[in-house]
Amino acid sequence: MHLRLFVAIAAVVFAMATAHGQPLQTSSNKVAFQSTSYADFRQLLSREAPAATVTVPAILSFPDKPRDRYPAVVIVHTIAGYLDVNEGQYASELRKAGLATLTYDSFAARGTTGLALSRSGSGLWPTGVADAYAALRMLAGHPGIDAGRIAIVGFSYGGEVAHLAAFERLRAALDPGQARFAAHVAYYPAGVFGAIAERGAYTGSPVLMLLGEKDDNLPVAKAEGYLTYAKAAGSPTPIEAVTYPDAFHAWTVPSLTSLRFYREYVSTKKCPLILIGPGRPVLLVDGQEKPFDPTTFGICMGEAPGYSMVFDAAIRAKSAGESIGFLERHLLRP
Repeated sequence: MHLRLFVAIAAVVFAMATAHGQPLQTSSNKVAFQSTSYADFRQLLSREAPAATVTVPAILSFPDKPRDRYPAVVIVHTIAGYLDVNEGQYASELRKAGLATLTYDSFAARGTTGLALSRSGSGLWPTGVADAYAALRMLAGHPGIDAGRIAIVGFSYGGEVAHLAAFERLRAALDPGQARFAAHVAYYPAGVFGAIAERGAYTGSPVLMLLGEKDDNLPVAKAEGYLTYAKAAGSPTPIEAVTYPDAFHAWTVPSLTSLRFYREYVSTKKCPLILIGPGRPVLLVDGQEKPFDPTTFGICMGEAPGYSMVFDAAIRAKSAGESIGFLERHLLRP
């Protein structure tokens, strides 16, 4: 009798929990979402047919603490692709804070590497943003996820994607509805793009940009110049920037045990920002918008390839605390 009663109670509890979505699901699930590849931003912004469609495998993981629906974070990897010691470890810390996480590898899904894609043309960035919004749509339709509380965090390449995902023109081109990320965190972004200073350039969601003072891929002065330009034009960005004085690029990656210069990676550190807006892209030169010249831009990239990288445990811990605090404020509080 007691055993039958126990089984009955357990069945009722299980039914009540699963009826509300996913509160008992605390493990990781293999999922997938449908995304697209683009040759360049022109193709995306003009809403032409994408260059290709692709199925991106992903891992959706839930915190241990049960709740009806979880806030969630899409995590975008570095140019090296998904690494469990970097993106995976950060995802684990987010789940301890009560946030579901989605991780994936954009490059592996296409049978290539970030290094190869970065050398093959300008499709690297719009394709990354397309993946981010495809992930957002998939999560928004999941019964265990709070569709209005989905953020994006990215590292390096992923940091640039996380920033680009805040541009309203790109959001509208990829998702003409009202869906948007609730918050954006860009860890040491690549520093290639900005938005032309205009009303409504950003979706309005807050952006946290984490910069390293010794990062020779995105000089802090370059990022600060962009923020100054937007403010002077009367269209300040929703970006909160935090700079770590002793941080080099990729300070969160434990496998980078010693400081080394990686010449094989493409860098735009000596190039002006490319500004995305209503027409053709322009360059931000000394605070002014100048016509984009692909030949000149290619020359500045060729003159200064590569950048330095090294892990810093103290800065990783400090930046993780600040970024998770930022996400808690925007995803967990009423």
